[in-house]
Amino acid sequence: MIPLSVLDLAPVPEGSTPGDALRNALALARHAEDLGYRRYWVAEHHNMIGIASAATAVVVGYLAGGTQRIRVGAGGIMLPNHAPLVVAEQFGTLEALYPGRIDLGLGRAPGTDPRTSRALRRMPEAADTFPQDVRELQALFGDLQPGQAVQAVPGTGLKVPLWILGSSLFGAQLAAAFGLPYAFASHFAPDALLPALATYRANFTPSPHCPKPHAMIGVNVVAADTDAEARRLFTSAQQQFTHLLRGTRGLLQPPIDSIETYWSPAEKAQASRMLARALVGSPETVARGLVDLVAETGADELMVASAIHDPAARRRSYTILAEIREGLAQRPARVA
Repeated sequence: MIPLSVLDLAPVPEGSTPGDALRNALALARHAEDLGYRRYWVAEHHNMIGIASAATAVVVGYLAGGTQRIRVGAGGIMLPNHAPLVVAEQFGTLEALYPGRIDLGLGRAPGTDPRTSRALRRMPEAADTFPQDVRELQALFGDLQPGQAVQAVPGTGLKVPLWILGSSLFGAQLAAAFGLPYAFASHFAPDALLPALATYRANFTPSPHCPKPHAMIGVNVVAADTDAEARRLFTSAQQQFTHLLRGTRGLLQPPIDSIETYWSPAEKAQASRMLARALVGSPETVARGLVDLVAETGADELMVASAIHDPAARRRSYTILAEIREGLAQRPARVA
């Protein structure tokens, strides 16, 4: 059965602090490691009081230092916010400390609003050089070349695995052209999922980094013992997306009994479209959705996000999903 990984935005639940959120992230990373999840990624967002992973490389180091086996990385670093040399030094240092366990996913969005982007000392046109910046990072992680005047220390020769992240065809085309693994953000932008996967696979150029296409897709999963319980837990994510549409920032809200009284019809339609790929329900419901999603997309890996207010319920959701995967893996193969 398909490998599972974790995408954690280090959400700050109402009633908690960013420090609590980061400690919850470590507890979940250890839990995911015990359950056999392949990767644990955190994402770069700025000026958002409900997300604690802004200093992404620091958080990756904290999580890698508190775990033993699971791969830890960024999903992703928003490259227009940073000089490639600085990113290479940061993730080269992480790779030197935790060899063979560090991933670096790269996105070209700012991960914030225009005003905050300017506070990061980056300009909107920085996204235009994203392909060149990716190539620069590849060179910095590659072997030292004759006459090379600038190198990342640590970083040079460490060949930290790079991923291209995307929510449109641009990332799919770039990942295919560069021969890199590709992660599609269908956990919040599912509309272009199937066209992006088709573009990536049809145009993929093998490389030493990735000899064949490897497509990972993001998916929201909220699993609980019953459908009703899972749907109630899911209202935290539905409120979160409603806040996004309203242009408001806030902490992750506790679940509510009826989401219908919270959002307008227009907000419901738009948020539901963004969450259209979510798997929400009991083990039986999520298992059916998981099988259908993998069959439809042919994904090589799933990156699972779960915006659940209660950390214990969030860990329980990931436990249920791991048990589902184990059960599916043990099914006898169908005979044609």
